[in-house]
Amino acid sequence: MIKLFVTDIDGTLLPTGGTISAKNIEAVQAMIKAGVKVVIATGRMHSAALPIAAQLGVSVPIISYNGAMIKSSSGEIIHEQYLDEKNVLDLINFFEGYGWHLQSYSDDVLYVPEHNDLVKFYETVIKVKAVAVGWDGLRERTKNIPKLLMVSDTPEEALRKFNEVEKNFGGQVEITRSAPLFTEFMSLGVSKAGAIKIFADKFQIANEEILAIGDSYNDLQMITSVGCGVAMGNAVDAVKKVSPHITDTCENDGFAKAVYDYVL
Repeated sequence: MIKLFVTDIDGTLLPTGGTISAKNIEAVQAMIKAGVKVVIATGRMHSAALPIAAQLGVSVPIISYNGAMIKSSSGEIIHEQYLDEKNVLDLINFFEGYGWHLQSYSDDVLYVPEHNDLVKFYETVIKVKAVAVGWDGLRERTKNIPKLLMVSDTPEEALRKFNEVEKNFGGQVEITRSAPLFTEFMSLGVSKAGAIKIFADKFQIANEEILAIGDSYNDLQMITSVGCGVAMGNAVDAVKKVSPHITDTCENDGFAKAVYDYVL
């Protein structure tokens, strides 16, 4: 019996940049009514996840920044883990040296070196506003950073840059891809899977009573670590290959289908 249902946002609960379908909202509300705890787990910053949570019409806890922060439905911080300041500084210097885009998050504010097309694209997709502070401005803000994020022009470019950063920072920071164009950097050991365990332990929920659903590389670990892992029909191949269950696509309300198939 599933007692905790953990869902990714983009490409799972809703199409990236879109809104939650009526069927998916109904499914969430039906779970809550049945006594199932529903938790959002996203790479997004907390403030960018809040409007999505509000669409559900019920209060839900939020795991944000790929697991670096957990907040209760009332906004109480359950857990937070920030990047080491030296790692933040080293990554900023590395990215500036290569002339690659990098953005930072501090106190739930998005900071960027310049307001370029990549930033405008990110703002449109995630529906947040960035604050341009220059590279020195990023260097002045190295405390309490839950994650850094790189936006690339193409998936191929994202993969090439991912491999280069992995070569230089692998084993120092956690590196994952949340979307074809987004690469994210957190404190070593931070993951959605880790955050789920912290949350489940707090509420004494056994691992076999947890379902996790998602579509991208940053969902892979949580899908394979819980009792019931579900990949979206539109998930990347790497996630589909290791997922015990696969539902329909995001556009076809695969989320709602998974709720009725595996929970209700």
